[in-house]
Amino acid sequence: MTTFRPPSVPLITVDPYFSVWSAADHLYDDHTRHWTNKTQGMVGMIVIDCKIRRFMGKVGVHENSAIEEPDVLIQTNLIVEPVTTRYTFEGEGIELEVHFTTPLLLDDLELLSRPVTYVTFHVRAIDGQGHQVKIYFDVTGEWCVHTPDQQVTWESHVINEQLHAMSIGTMEQPILKRAGDDTRIDWGYMYLVVQRSHQFQSVIHTVSKREEYARSGLFKTGDDSIQPKFISGDMAIMATEMDLGLIHEEPASRYLMLAYDDIHAIEYFHKPLNAYWKKNGMTFEEMLVKAADQYEEVVQRCDRFNRELLTESQATGGNQYRDILALTYRQAIAAHKLVADEAGEVLFFSKENFSNGCIATVDVSYPSIPLFLRYNTELVKGMMRPIYKYAESTDWTFDFAPHDVGTYPQANGQVYGENKLEYQMPIEECGNMLLMAATVCKYEKNAEFAREHWGLLTTWASYLLQHGLDPDNQLCTDDFAGHLAHNANLSIKAILGIAAYAYMCDELGLPDGAVYREAAAKMAEEWSSMAAAGDHYKLTFDSSDESWSMKYNLVWDRLLDFNLFLKEVAAKELAYYQLKQNRYGIPLDSRETYTKSDWLVWCASMSETQPQFEQMISPLWDFMNETSSRVPVTDWYDTITGKQLNFQNRSVVGGFFIPLLRKTSGSKS
Repeated sequence: MTTFRPPSVPLITVDPYFSVWSAADHLYDDHTRHWTNKTQGMVGMIVIDCKIRRFMGKVGVHENSAIEEPDVLIQTNLIVEPVTTRYTFEGEGIELEVHFTTPLLLDDLELLSRPVTYVTFHVRAIDGQGHQVKIYFDVTGEWCVHTPDQQVTWESHVINEQLHAMSIGTMEQPILKRAGDDTRIDWGYMYLVVQRSHQFQSVIHTVSKREEYARSGLFKTGDDSIQPKFISGDMAIMATEMDLGLIHEEPASRYLMLAYDDIHAIEYFHKPLNAYWKKNGMTFEEMLVKAADQYEEVVQRCDRFNRELLTESQATGGNQYRDILALTYRQAIAAHKLVADEAGEVLFFSKENFSNGCIATVDVSYPSIPLFLRYNTELVKGMMRPIYKYAESTDWTFDFAPHDVGTYPQANGQVYGENKLEYQMPIEECGNMLLMAATVCKYEKNAEFAREHWGLLTTWASYLLQHGLDPDNQLCTDDFAGHLAHNANLSIKAILGIAAYAYMCDELGLPDGAVYREAAAKMAEEWSSMAAAGDHYKLTFDSSDESWSMKYNLVWDRLLDFNLFLKEVAAKELAYYQLKQNRYGIPLDSRETYTKSDWLVWCASMSETQPQFEQMISPLWDFMNETSSRVPVTDWYDTITGKQLNFQNRSVVGGFFIPLLRKTSGSKS
């Protein structure tokens, strides 16, 4: 592997609420954090021949804590794979590996939805001696509150005489009541689950007891009986100690499970929906038993998938591209929540993390779809279904596609721009929905999903035919850059959206395909002269020849085999972009030095050669490796300073997988 320092390391990555990272070079340099940067603490210590060493988190919970932190077991390696993060530590004659595995395998929706991360410990002696080893691990009540002024209660459970589970949650349990962006879940219950065995001792107590353990190495049993407790004080923690006994060169392994029961996951047009794994009536405890029973099988499947994706991505785009996909695979998926509607159909809700908190945003789904087209088109349908349902209702009064269906986790109808016309994205969202529908048809080799909502698709294609070639002053997905009239890249989206409709007409045996295809071809020809600026194409049709922008929408002309634009359009654009490349990548356009990394990879994927592709994405790897913005990968940053502007942990990094679509004809779900 290359030596790659992620800006933040994925540890627990299930959904927008159950998502904890290490934003530090070493796992012990800082508290572990929710993707919003709020502390959600996890502490790991190892006792080797009575010597206490810390390998994860901080024992003291406050910056001015008087506790003297135990010496660390030195971190010697970190490897981030698509569904597994592997840390290695050494000291006192021992090597410790800690693996965090969240089985986000896209071909198995029940497993994908299961709110469980496995934490596995592998210990071996490396000095030829035998060593007595115990491992201490805990998680705090911070994982189930929005703010520290909330109170929590807790409980211990024995499940099937097989598992010992500890759970913790807020007193008030305001299920699905809190909507917004910079938020943490404050309903449901956080679980720490271990095998029932004499080798495991588990207890729910407080941070002060953790501090005692850090000094003495003595594990005090007996759950704290004083409930509830505020998180801001001597907060409650769930702790376990694993006695591995005498360790020699032969590795010894133990694992535990971290899980979250959110009770209800999404409010869907004023009705609560459950996570997908519950759709056949499985209880949370039954799910935990199944997760434990399948541990070895699941880890083997995850290891196999890691190898496959690492091999494919390296062959497609080189070592740096492999590192980028390994880091962002879990992020792209865990920025969603997978649920089933009342009919049992898949709904896959994105959250606009550190953007505005919208749920099921069309122009967030659009950049993310390459990952899901590659592995399971059903998830792209799951992104589209809420938009179709809302657009077919009387609440949506426009003749173009909506932007979103609410604020996460409340999918009750669009909130963006207070639904005022001037703040909508008419061409953007119509083009996105048509292109997404067409890609599902292509990669499923089946157009029936388009037929289900043909009326809406026809309305949106007609809108693009009327308004798409030379867009009025309006927002596009890059709305942070403000309104723009005569947007050349948005025009490409409209043209390809019309071609997408023509393609679906043909696939469904409907008569209008030729008319729409001819219209799209004529528009593409007009576009080429309207946008021409010598050695490149302009930002807007009415701007100077010095203006330019990344024409990322053009990628679908090739992937969908429309071939409306001459090949030289992409070739000319890419050659020009390389003249504009800064230390950390190509800017979005000529107005600012910031970029959008998803669009950067889309443009790079239009390269004719692998060396050209690698040259374009190398600065993106450098950005991730060097940025001072220690957050889950941002898609909006400055190409000169390497600093995040906003946005983090968003699903749009699924767009980084678009080069893999050139290697495959698609796979059925």
